Amino acid sequence: MIFTDAVMGTIVSIEVDAPHATARNAFEWFRLVEAHCSRFDPASELRRLQAGKRTPASPVLFEAVRFALMVAEETGGAFDPTVGGRMSARGFNRHYLTGEVTDAPGSGDDISFRDVEIDERDHTILLRRPLTLDLGAVAKGLAVDAAARELRPFRNFAIDAGGDLYLSGCNRRGEPWSAGIRHPRLRGELVDRLRVSDRAVCTSGAYERGGHILDPRRGEAANGIASATVVAPGAMLADALATAAFVLDPHEGICLLTRMGVEGLIVTAGLELLRTPELCRA
Repeated sequence: MIFTDAVMGTIVSIEVDAPHATARNAFEWFRLVEAHCSRFDPASELRRLQAGKRTPASPVLFEAVRFALMVAEETGGAFDPTVGGRMSARGFNRHYLTGEVTDAPGSGDDISFRDVEIDERDHTILLRRPLTLDLGAVAKGLAVDAAARELRPFRNFAIDAGGDLYLSGCNRRGEPWSAGIRHPRLRGELVDRLRVSDRAVCTSGAYERGGHILDPRRGEAANGIASATVVAPGAMLADALATAAFVLDPHEGICLLTRMGVEGLIVTAGLELLRTPELCRA
């Protein structure tokens, strides 16, 4: 069966042979993560963080921030969750449901992930200066991974959260799932097709909204490559690394993915395809 719902600003579909109640539980993870991690919702837990105040965090928000900071450190700032203020200043500042413009402090180019401190023992978050966290590149992946854990007893299932995929087991024909990689320039065309089982597949690219991925190191829209796809054990890791690879030089991006132990495909601005050595193509 295929279940669909509109959550986290996208259409999420789940293909699984499971009761409706189980599918509802999987969808609830998307609503829960959004309630904690949205920078657009004034009522979200994320928006309650205040500069200079060490704030206790829920397990959901703390894990999203902890993971985002870890990836920022590993990528040398190519991925940085403190770009919220700069993204807002570029016009990405409206709630997708209400259209309400959000107030987002911290648009200075000198702000970085090093201005955020977490305490692993007390599960607190400290913003050392006024800034806005943007967890978009990890929050949806976190929700996909949580939904996948909910569905794990059913073994064979597919989650598609607006192009962020988790593919478990096999499809109805008993084969590994097939994941098509969209062509970054030609609507309806694919640049490649992958065979995937028990892995997440996430792609970053300027398909619809140009300039929506910022290079945190330069404070400018990333435009060096056309798209970056990552295949990883979990969607949170795949999504964050795809975002980081998108702002890097193409060969640097492939080196990052190899160093992090994941597979991927990078499409350069000239439409050259660069792949990690073990990428499984259909």
